[in-house]
Amino acid sequence: MPGFEAFGEEERKQVNDVLESGVLMRYGFDGMRNGHWKAKEFETAFAQRMESKYCQLVSSGTSALTVALAAAGIGAGDEVIMPTFTFVASFESIMMLGAVPILVDIDDTLTLDPKAVEAAITPRTRCIMPVHMCGSMANLKALKAICDQHGLILLEDACQAIGGTYEGKPLGSYGDLGCFSFDYVKTITCGEGGGIITNNEQYAINSDQYQDHGHDHIGSDRGAETHPTLGYNFRISELNAAVGIAQLGKLDAILEQQKKNYTVMREALSDIEGVSFRRVPEGGEENYSFLSFFLPNEELTKKAHAALGLAGVDACFYWFSNNWHYIHGWEHLRNLKGLGNLPSEVQNQIQDLNNTDFSKSDAWMSRTISSLVKIGWSEAQVKERAKKMEEVLSIILQKVSIQ
Repeated sequence: MPGFEAFGEEERKQVNDVLESGVLMRYGFDGMRNGHWKAKEFETAFAQRMESKYCQLVSSGTSALTVALAAAGIGAGDEVIMPTFTFVASFESIMMLGAVPILVDIDDTLTLDPKAVEAAITPRTRCIMPVHMCGSMANLKALKAICDQHGLILLEDACQAIGGTYEGKPLGSYGDLGCFSFDYVKTITCGEGGGIITNNEQYAINSDQYQDHGHDHIGSDRGAETHPTLGYNFRISELNAAVGIAQLGKLDAILEQQKKNYTVMREALSDIEGVSFRRVPEGGEENYSFLSFFLPNEELTKKAHAALGLAGVDACFYWFSNNWHYIHGWEHLRNLKGLGNLPSEVQNQIQDLNNTDFSKSDAWMSRTISSLVKIGWSEAQVKERAKKMEEVLSIILQKVSIQ
């Protein structure tokens, strides 16, 4: 990843179709389109690729989460369980609807710990939102069993894991709804965009209406459409969808190259004493967009991350001190810093995040380094990167064994 490394004539052709028609909006202006309906085309193709009945494109991955939650009827005061390691969009999408994010610990999958999820369920819980961070997945079988037992919605955030599978099913298609991001640094990109998949017809209808001001999209006269429900504007443009069509055609080739490059790096680190790897749940296959590994303790991990950077190994991430992806950096959430008054349900129900014990998450995140896997690397570049990583980590860990 990311897909922008694969830009070429295919994307230009699709975008030019839109520019030549002059219709950049996905709805209306039927006679001017020259037969091009890029968003519809992408939705049909993506649903098929994700083995789902329905797909709804929207303006971003964040929008996808918001629309999916709204489509499932999540609203004010409803609690949504989410992990401590994710992107800020997770709690943003929940809170936008007046719902309440309930943060729980992760385990060695770097995703939701099912035991922590079960312990967090209350009478207000409506949804469990696993986030398949860095290309690999949560224990979906265990989470699905919890949802079935308690009558909850399982919403997969697969924004960073498109192309991964669990029990033979594409990630995002296992739960009631699945969400994807097509932003500029995702495995495939629209520049900006997102998508929702589901097999539930009512959720699909709700998503379609909610993302376009509540329009019912019945008939051929947009001005005559009714509004069965309130909605917002989360539409994708035809230009963005056009890029996505071309990128989707490259997905399998991108995944194949990611796996190849990932494997070279993993094999180089596999025999280093003190290095271990994130656990992929049984029955799952990641999309190989990141190589995530653990070192013995926080101090060594910080030293290793710094040393990798000095050695020229770029795009390695130490999430424990990252402002965007781990709870330690979310001071604005912990202290509920909004531009205006937040819903009373959020203020009254949310955890005291400054004093909640997330030591189990800390134990994993403080020891985690993730290396991005690029598809534009040459074979020689991948081998050189793997060699540097092996050398740096071996030196760091050897010093410890000597001591």
